[in-house]
Amino acid sequence: MQTETYFSCEELNPTVYFVCKQKRVKECIYHDHDFPQISVILSGKGKYLVDDKLCEVEAGDVLFFDSGIKHHNVVTSVKNPMVEFFVGFSDIHFHNTPENSIDFGVYPKIMHMKPHMKQEVNKICYDMIDEYQSGQPGKEFMIKAYMTQLLVQVVRGLTSNVQKIEVEQFETYNRSYAVRRIINFLSENYEQRISLEQIAHNMYLSPVYISKIFKEETGESPINYLIKIRLERAKELLQTSNSRSIKSIAKQVGYDDVYHFSKLFKKYYGISPLYYKKNIREKMNA
Repeated sequence: MQTETYFSCEELNPTVYFVCKQKRVKECIYHDHDFPQISVILSGKGKYLVDDKLCEVEAGDVLFFDSGIKHHNVVTSVKNPMVEFFVGFSDIHFHNTPENSIDFGVYPKIMHMKPHMKQEVNKICYDMIDEYQSGQPGKEFMIKAYMTQLLVQVVRGLTSNVQKIEVEQFETYNRSYAVRRIINFLSENYEQRISLEQIAHNMYLSPVYISKIFKEETGESPINYLIKIRLERAKELLQTSNSRSIKSIAKQVGYDDVYHFSKLFKKYYGISPLYYKKNIREKMNA
């Protein structure tokens, strides 16, 4: 396709000069570089002055600074400052662009990432920072690999915009995929201690966003869904484990507090687990 030709690579063997993550509580000087730089806003919001044009930026935005492009950050909130990842590099060459250029025809020099891309790119950024600070043998090769992934993700994001993919359908697909992953995680780990923050960390998404998409797809919160999984499993165990105590069954489905477990069970089924087990026995012996 035409977009694939436009974004094809003549050379993609990046040399990384620096990798950094900063909380932008102060404004830097108006400056440029003699190499390209990519900046990713990981959280917060603010503004950027790019070639004398002031642009609003927020979490999920990617900024492209070609060699010679003057820029500096503008702090707009000390309570919610930008946390920014940036990387300087060279030794790239995309088709129909100058060597060592990331001028993809985007103006202003900002791309707003969709949720699925934000998840992938943020993970690459944090992995690159960890590797940069690790001091491990061969870290240069790992950083080069991460930089290649970052560039490919950026190109894919730009390509999807050029191709005008139907955003609403695309985001719905990715919401559904994310929710299926959450459901699988809950189903496979219900006996463990699980929090919304833990789910968010595993998915590289915010707890607020996870709660929103999960409610939209299933009609309930992730924690309520987890409770139902645990209680359904508890019912199965109460039906088949005559010799086991309520306390041991509660513990097996993720509840250390048997009183809390019994309270939830009665709330959902209208009967305590003890009486539920007793009724099952009576029916079996009848």
